Amino acid sequence: MRTAIFLLAVGSLWGIEKAAPTPPPPDPVGDPAAQLLNIRRIFVDRLSGGPTAEQIRDMLIAAIQSSKLFVITENEERADAFLRGSAEDLVFTDVFSSSDSIDARASSGSSSSSGESSGGSYDHFGSNRASGRSGSLGVGENESSHTQERKHEAVAAVRLVDKDGDVIWSSTQESLGGKFRGSSADVADKITKQLVSEYNRVKKAGAIPPLAPSRPPIPQAASTGPSAKK
Repeated sequence: MRTAIFLLAVGSLWGIEKAAPTPPPPDPVGDPAAQLLNIRRIFVDRLSGGPTAEQIRDMLIAAIQSSKLFVITENEERADAFLRGSAEDLVFTDVFSSSDSIDARASSGSSSSSGESSGGSYDHFGSNRASGRSGSLGVGENESSHTQERKHEAVAAVRLVDKDGDVIWSSTQESLGGKFRGSSADVADKITKQLVSEYNRVKKAGAIPPLAPSRPPIPQAASTGPSAKK
């Protein structure tokens, strides 16, 4: 009797384990930047970093709009993604000092003496002859310079976020200014070029945007109402 009960209990447990659904394997994350292919409208949020951040934000809007790849919108509800981050245009003074010096010295000398002696040569006054010669030359030159130059250095760190709060793409750029543009405009141009380059990369690779992880179906309890009896 006990053996039959034990076998019945083991069989019931085995049936429960066999009927339990197996959870699906986790979906691959893929390349988050592939979601750039689904973005049409971007809202450029306010950047933190001081009063100069607002100016860099305006330059970012102009640069991204001129790329004709995305539409810049001022309506957050219509945006597919949001550009957020921080930026600042720093002002500093570059000091340069130099010093050059040239120093040359030359010297030459010769001397002799004479006195009364019992031997040797004498002049017509009856004493030994004496002569001397000496010379010196010196040249010195010192030149120094001190210059100060006021410069700008712009720094920006931005990220592109989708509506779910996931970061799709990010970039950090800095610049001292280009030949024909200031530091802030050059940083905005670098960020835009990197964004366009990343978009073209995923488009050329034929990347597929990652999907949301699938969830296992929720088991429904067996109905015990009157309809179940029928």
